Amino acid sequence: MFGSSARIFRAPGRVNVIGEHTDYNDGFVMPAALGFYTWVAAGKREGRVLEAYSDHFDEKISLSFDALDGPPRRHWSDFVRGVAAVLQNVGYELSGANLVIHGEVPLGAGLSSSASLEVATGLALMSLSGIDVPRLDLVRLCQKAEHEFVGTRCGIMDQFVAVHGAAGHALMLDCRSLEYLLLPMPHDLRLVVCNSMVRHELASGEYNRRRADCEEGVKLLKNHLPGIRALRDVEVADLEAWKHVLPATVYRRCRHVVTENQRVLAAAKALQSGEADRFGHLMYQSHASLRNDFQVSCRELDLLVDLAASHPGVYGARMTGGGFGGCTVNLLRADVSDSFQEQISRAYREATGIIPELYVCEPAQGAHAWPDKESS
Repeated sequence: MFGSSARIFRAPGRVNVIGEHTDYNDGFVMPAALGFYTWVAAGKREGRVLEAYSDHFDEKISLSFDALDGPPRRHWSDFVRGVAAVLQNVGYELSGANLVIHGEVPLGAGLSSSASLEVATGLALMSLSGIDVPRLDLVRLCQKAEHEFVGTRCGIMDQFVAVHGAAGHALMLDCRSLEYLLLPMPHDLRLVVCNSMVRHELASGEYNRRRADCEEGVKLLKNHLPGIRALRDVEVADLEAWKHVLPATVYRRCRHVVTENQRVLAAAKALQSGEADRFGHLMYQSHASLRNDFQVSCRELDLLVDLAASHPGVYGARMTGGGFGGCTVNLLRADVSDSFQEQISRAYREATGIIPELYVCEPAQGAHAWPDKESS
């Protein structure tokens, strides 16, 4: 593409096993990095210019380092522009760069292709410019890029697991302290992601609306629970005691987050003690809460969960990601993986006319230079 040698970097997508819409409420989440990566080949160029080519969109863009700021443009380059801008705005001097971007993470599936692109781009620009940025700072800078240049007020989970994910492990993250625990996934279990292949258009705006509902809940509850900073600090009993001060919709949103935090902590204990049945039960509870209280599921996701629940050897299933389409995540015995994929694919196609995509997932390594050199 550019006629020069390149360094190669990659960052994974993720599936959130349990803990949905809790991250921006200072809560707990349990994602796993997936072996689907965004790859960035990066080479230096003269001048204060960044050129990037996306093979998915078959499009090349040119960005001047002197004109990176500005509102979201609703274009894939916002992710690249945003990372470059936040690095520059905090005082790092960037070298001119040529980037070629190849994405394996399915777009619009709720598997965090955006954070994968942001982190891989960040590693590439830092390496070319000789910048040493601590990995936690990279996480925060990529989150800031998505807030300011993409317009999605995401929590920190996606960027965090893209950087800190570990092969063979789920990662339980405290989104307030950013302390995390790596939890080995048993070898006889499989995570299978089912892509509904639908993405309802209201997803982005509704995501931000849900976050505003949670913030309103905290504001109203603070009048009666003065020690709280976020829904993370609210106990179920406290929420029930003061539900009458909340609008009905805001109460339901808060109830989901407060109970979901409890489910993540319980799921971590279940995983550590090998209680797959208990873990799966918590996944089903999570889906019901997302469907009924947070109202971010849809007919296709509910169907996939119901189909999974009817298959032998499946411990649990739930929607994963922001909602309104995208994927479910399923925990099942390894020996039923093939029959599960065949049955779910056939039944979903018969019910909807849509051919789903199913991915058997292995928890993967976080972002790094490729093939073997760790990059910070």
